[in-house]
Amino acid sequence: MFGYVTAHESELKVKEFHKYRGYYCGLCQQLKKDYGRLGQVTLTYDMTFLIMILTSLYEAEPVARKGRCIVHPMKKQLFLQNEFTAYASDMNLILAYYHLVDDWEDEKKALGFVGSHLLKRRVKKAIRKYPRQSSVIREELARLSAYEKTGETKIDEPAGCFGRLMAEIFIYGKDNWEEYLRPMGFYLGKYIYIMDAYDDLKEDIKEDNYNPLKAIYEDADYEEQVLNMLRMMLGECTLAFERLPLIEDIDILRNILYDGVWKRYRKLKEQEAAQHLKQKL
Repeated sequence: MFGYVTAHESELKVKEFHKYRGYYCGLCQQLKKDYGRLGQVTLTYDMTFLIMILTSLYEAEPVARKGRCIVHPMKKQLFLQNEFTAYASDMNLILAYYHLVDDWEDEKKALGFVGSHLLKRRVKKAIRKYPRQSSVIREELARLSAYEKTGETKIDEPAGCFGRLMAEIFIYGKDNWEEYLRPMGFYLGKYIYIMDAYDDLKEDIKEDNYNPLKAIYEDADYEEQVLNMLRMMLGECTLAFERLPLIEDIDILRNILYDGVWKRYRKLKEQEAAQHLKQKL
């Protein structure tokens, strides 16, 4: 369900691009350090965005180093890391772990059983360290699972689960910034859920999987409804974002929230247009 909160990299300046990638690669290295190769599988650009938001807000100086990795063995890469990199690493694993647990408990998926057992010992420390975030992640994923079982057709309900989950992850510490970080994370989380449902709809119809957008798919204005939902979620998210006193990397962050988040949507529409054209030929 992750991978939608990315930068529009071609619109970044060269220096900005390298910094953005530096945080991404820094998280990858942190996941490897904390949780091994298995941890690196959970790597997402979404958490890179969180690192950069918190780094800018709390004015944390990243430690920069260069090194090689399995993906780039020939050329050294920039790794940018700070306390928020470690935090994002833990959140990634807690989220992945509880998701796998639910997959096993609800659908008896073999991957859920194997993955949750492989992560269980490693993630225990992070769960104890962040009980507030861990409990909300567990509760909201359980609530989301319940909606899936009952076939909830109102997308606002399951999307709200993911919104509350993300809101809690965005709150690094209980301080004055919670007033803005919570709605920002909440609406971004809802956007991610709705975008993921839109992305997966045709496959879910084919495989007869749960997807709340099935309820409106046959509506004449289906595409308009989805676009309006996505715009509304991002509108509320960016409203909270702009209230934060962010200076460092503000251009990169705005690139992500105002442009990059639409990359997948634009790609889907381009594929759809190409398919229609092909059918006409």
